[in-house]
Amino acid sequence: MQENIHPSKFKITQELRQQALGQNPALIWFTGLSGSGKSTLANATEQALHGQGYHTYLLDGDNVRTGLNRDLNFSKEDRVENIRRIAEVAHLMMDAGLIVLSAFISPFRSDREMIRELVGSGRFLEIHVDCPLKICEERDVKGLYQKARKGLIKDFTGIDSPYETPESPFRVIKTAEVPLDLAVHQLVEALDKKLKR
Repeated sequence: MQENIHPSKFKITQELRQQALGQNPALIWFTGLSGSGKSTLANATEQALHGQGYHTYLLDGDNVRTGLNRDLNFSKEDRVENIRRIAEVAHLMMDAGLIVLSAFISPFRSDREMIRELVGSGRFLEIHVDCPLKICEERDVKGLYQKARKGLIKDFTGIDSPYETPESPFRVIKTAEVPLDLAVHQLVEALDKKLKR
C-alpha cells in the first residue's frame, strides 16, 4: 500500500512558519513516574513560556487518552502505540512552528529514542521529572498506586513494570526537593536559549 502514498509538497515551509512566529520549534518532553509532577510542571512551564510570547501547545497523557488515543488500553503494546501517536502529533505541531510540551510517563528509553529520532535530536528536550516512588505513592492523587498494589491494575510503572531513567536528559527536575516556581524559573531560563530565533 505504501507505493500508492505520495506526500504533497507545500509552498509554505516550516522555515517560513518559524520566521512568522519568531521561535524555534521544539518538543519539551516531561517524563517520570505517575504522581511525580509532570503535568503540574509542564502546565506551569507552558504558562511561563506563553507569558514571554512563545507560541505553545501542551499534550497531556490523560487528555489525549480521552480523544485521539481512547481506543488504546495500558498493555505494553498499546502504551508504545500511545507514545508513537503522540510523537507524530507533536512532529506535525512542530512543523507548524509551535513549541510542544508533552507530559507522559513514557517509561521506556526505546520509545523516547524513537521520538528523538523522529523530531530531531537537537529539538527533543527531555525533562526527567525525578521523584522518589515513595513520595509519588504518598501523593497518589488518582488512586492508581493503591489499585496497582492490590493487583487491580497490571503492568503499572514503578510497581510491576519498570521505569527506565533517561541517560542524558536536557534537565532533571527533582520535584520533591525544588519548589515549583523555582523549578519553572530554572527550566524556562535554560529553554529560552534553545527556543529564541
